[in-house]
Amino acid sequence: MTTDTRTPPAAAGPVPAHHEDPNQFALLRQRRFAPFFWTQFSGAANDNLFKFAFTVMVTYQLSVSWLPPAMAGLVIGALFILPFLLFSATSGQLTDKYDKTKMIRFVKNMEIAIMLVAAFGFMTDNVPILLLCTFLMGVHSTLFGPVKFAYMPQVLSERELTGGNGMVEMGTFVAILLGNVAGGLLVAIPGIGHTTVAVACVVAALAGRAVAQFIPSVPATDPGLTINWNPFTETWRNLKLAHENIVVFRSLLGISWMWFFGAVFLSQFPSLAKEVLHGNEQVASLLLVVFSIGIGIGSLLCEVLSRRHVEIGLVPLGAIGMSVFSIDLYFASRSLPPSDIMGLAAFMAQGAHWRVMLDLLLLSLFAGLYSVPMYALIQMRSQPTHRARIIAANNILNALFMIASSLIAGALLGAGFTVPQIFLFTGIANAVVAFYIFMLVPEYLLRFIAWVSSRFVYRFKVQGDEHLPSSGAAILACNHVSFVDAVLLMAASPRPIYFVMDHRIFRVPVLGWLFRLAKAIPIAPYKEDPQTYEAAFERATQVLREGDLLAIFPEGGITKDGQLQEFKGGIMKIIERARAEGIEAPVIPMALTNLWGSYFSRIEQGGAMVRPFRRGFYSRVGLNVGEAVAPAAVQPALLRERVEKLLAA
Repeated sequence: MTTDTRTPPAAAGPVPAHHEDPNQFALLRQRRFAPFFWTQFSGAANDNLFKFAFTVMVTYQLSVSWLPPAMAGLVIGALFILPFLLFSATSGQLTDKYDKTKMIRFVKNMEIAIMLVAAFGFMTDNVPILLLCTFLMGVHSTLFGPVKFAYMPQVLSERELTGGNGMVEMGTFVAILLGNVAGGLLVAIPGIGHTTVAVACVVAALAGRAVAQFIPSVPATDPGLTINWNPFTETWRNLKLAHENIVVFRSLLGISWMWFFGAVFLSQFPSLAKEVLHGNEQVASLLLVVFSIGIGIGSLLCEVLSRRHVEIGLVPLGAIGMSVFSIDLYFASRSLPPSDIMGLAAFMAQGAHWRVMLDLLLLSLFAGLYSVPMYALIQMRSQPTHRARIIAANNILNALFMIASSLIAGALLGAGFTVPQIFLFTGIANAVVAFYIFMLVPEYLLRFIAWVSSRFVYRFKVQGDEHLPSSGAAILACNHVSFVDAVLLMAASPRPIYFVMDHRIFRVPVLGWLFRLAKAIPIAPYKEDPQTYEAAFERATQVLREGDLLAIFPEGGITKDGQLQEFKGGIMKIIERARAEGIEAPVIPMALTNLWGSYFSRIEQGGAMVRPFRRGFYSRVGLNVGEAVAPAAVQPALLRERVEKLLAA
């Protein structure tokens, strides 16, 4: 939680303030999302239909002296990824400069043209033309990527952003799966396989363009941008732009690591199926299906687990699951008995193989939990005027990390590592990398602790959270019931909160470390420590100046009898200092309910934390959030009255 975590102003475009839709699937009935979803779905499916059919064709059906079968997959993959390195910087600029809907339609027109050329290549078995189309489809995906992720924050509210990203992530992997399956089946049709693939690719491109016509107009976020056509200097500039917000930049690295992680597994599925599991091509396809289903389930679970907010506390949970099940996959696959190559039925009949598939399902599920909140965070925290360029920088990093994964996996295989050992190495590396990222960006760890506390220690229900501002400075004023009040407030807010807290709480074991990690602001009575007192108010003003959320407990200490105490005048000093600098920060009253009597409250004579199981785990607690009060209208007595009403609600 540094000054770089502040939320930028809302993006230009028709973002709805609040929706009561029951879940993320309701978005598929709305014009602002449904045409966009099916457009990106058709594009992802077509990419993979084309690539897989072409790979099968040059691997099994054609004899090309200058492209041996063993190299075909590598060459096709490299040609597809190359445009991400060359043109991502340019595509990010174009997306920021122009209407995103027009960009989408241009890209889909381009896809039709490419697929018409590819159709000729398939029908004439012209490998050079198909290689050119592979590169051009990489250009198509390079242009669409920034548009895809920059479009959503302009049409979805903060409460919909996680669900929208989850739907897109799920849709992408389902489309990849269907595209691969369709490509493999169609190209294998005797006599007419190549023609069938040609027709399917053109039809998919036409369908995507037809759906794109229904996407509503979404205006440019930086129409005055001057395009820098030099991809190298612009790439470096985009990386510097991303680095200006350190949380966003390190989240980009976290996403790129996920692509590294996924590429290791996906690239080793054929070897895993043949050499370790003793299965045929159908078994390799099954592994891909299981992996894709896992990603899809994990992506869709994000909205449920996040209570429809951007909840980055899911990221550490995802990282833990990715490591645990990667390591277990090593143990599950290393002890399998030798066998002849099995078909799908024989493979499924052996119980030991189910553990392998379960590990694959769960590690990919947790990868979905890991990636979706990160994407949503980047979209929410990036400046709207250069959001697409930051996403373009992410695409460049993703491509580099995927190339690195291939090189490292190849080096490990060359050094004598088995496929299970590579999975073990990747699982351990993931744990190390994740720990490093979470230490660099403690907000992830803090949110994880808050998420666990609010779901497994307590049954935490929030009412009125629509009153929490999605951007800009605000002061949160809450009653003080226990030592974990701040943790629960963190769980309720999708944005980071800076807490003004009694300096003595920093001496409490574990909690003291947690609040120091959260950059909480210590305050002491003026008579006791005037320096700490003044420093607290100066830091509080700085938080508001930077457009962040500041939380205070106006009672000045934890209640000793469970009753709401008188509010002290410190809040008036914060408001006055802020207004002197032209900062009109609204004050939002909040009330924590049913925490009195918990282990962390001071209900016992000896103080808090005396009887560990006094109320047991999973007890019901709540937070009621009231409407904002204008700073000019705030008085301690009025604010206390508002909080008291929320307590009684």
